Amino acid sequence: MELAVELLAKILERREITVSFPTLDLTAKDLLESASYQALCQIQAILKDDALSDPECFQKIEAVVQTLEDMGVSCGNRHDFG
Repeated sequence: MELAVELLAKILERREITVSFPTLDLTAKDLLESASYQALCQIQAILKDDALSDPECFQKIEAVVQTLEDMGVSCGNRHDFG
């Protein structure tokens, strides 16, 4: 659920929001447990795993990290070379 909180916090910060989906049959929990959310959780877990090393795929991994960070998702400190 940590990823869900990070994503929702980033999306909702500093915004005035009124949301209504009168015909939506899914709950917020249903939406967050969808296949795409599960994939994001798995990607985040891979990126946070300090035991993994794959220098040949560095650029691809960095692109995934950047995409998640742009969404406000923490991926740990391994990729932060600055």
